[in-house]
This record gives sequence, structure tokens and C-alpha cells, in this order.
Amino acid sequence: MTDKIVGLVLAAGSGSRYGGPKALVVGDDGVPWLARAIDVLTSGGCDEVVVVLGAAAVEAGALLRAARLGDDTEDGGESPVRVVEAEHWARGMGESLRAGLTEAARAEPVAVVVTLVDLPALDPRAVERVIGRPHPPAEDALRQAVYDDRPGHPVLIGAAHLPALVDSLDGDVGARPYLVAHDVLEVDCTGLGGDDDRDVPARPAG
Repeated sequence: MTDKIVGLVLAAGSGSRYGGPKALVVGDDGVPWLARAIDVLTSGGCDEVVVVLGAAAVEAGALLRAARLGDDTEDGGESPVRVVEAEHWARGMGESLRAGLTEAARAEPVAVVVTLVDLPALDPRAVERVIGRPHPPAEDALRQAVYDDRPGHPVLIGAAHLPALVDSLDGDVGARPYLVAHDVLEVDCTGLGGDDDRDVPARPAG
């Protein structure tokens, strides 16, 4: 076990309410939501990032490569970003989370920090608060960002919880039941954007 912290971006859904996969969305500033989520995690203290794709995985993977966040860095070294495709993504978020946590566990991290691709307003300071820098979290840590007392992202899962959490996931059942049952520590991140998930496209101004 190391002090490594792995970030996890869930980006496998079809985005039926949004009108298409959110893994393909590019912000008004020209930055893909996928690239932004990765940058938020690394800026907030994650050592590497796992991205879970599903719907439109080929196109989303190409978008990542175009954003220079593919399998290899420019100098030929190992990239801090790894992509995994959730085979059963259509069954629900639980399956995507299972695929991502399983891949993240291969790095033998002390903890995994989970966020969603559709949180373009998420601030790296929320990641920092949940991680609890400058000290690394304990292996049994379980923390979730809250916004005005409402649960949001990111969520930190200590390595000791990974096997049992993965076993609890089923279809569209995500991590929330496990978090509640194991007294997750709530970390106030009000105003840092982790509760502003974009389920539908923003309406044009005017």
C-alpha cells in the first residue's frame, strides 16, 4: 500500500436527458468536460486518474487523445490517465463505478476520489478538502462533499472499503447506500460546484 490517491471520473452514461453522452460535451470555452474533470482531480491532489467510458466510448477516447490526455505523455512516459470501458454501463451507474474502482484498485492506492463528468463547475478546492491535504487519508477513510447539507461530489473511498463497496454495487445502485451504512464523513464544500450536475443542456441567454 502506498500514499497514492487515484481519481475516478464516471463518464459512461448515454446522457438521454441531455441529448447525448456527456463524455462528448465541450464547454463554451472549448475545453471538453472530460479534460476538465481530469484536471480538477489532478489539481486537487490526485496522483493519477481513471476514466470510465461506455456510451460513445470510441468517440470519447478520441476526444481525450485530442486533448493530449491519452495513453502516453509527450515524452513517452507513463500517462497519469487510464481509460477503462464499462462493459455493462447501460445497466446503470453501479456498473460503471464497479469498473472504475476495480481498475483504480490495481494501483494499490490509499484512497480513490470519485467524481462525475457532468460537473464542469467543480472546483479543485473541493477535491483538496475531501482528501484532507496536506496529510494523506487513512485506508479506512470514507468522505463525501456536501453542499448546503446535500450530498454531492467528490467522494473519497479509502482502500479498506473498496472490496466491500464493489460487492455492494448492482445495476443502478451506486455508492450512496454503502456510504450511509458506514457513517460517511460529510465535508462541507458549499459553493465549490460539486452539486451542479448538468442533466439538461443550458438554455441560450436572451
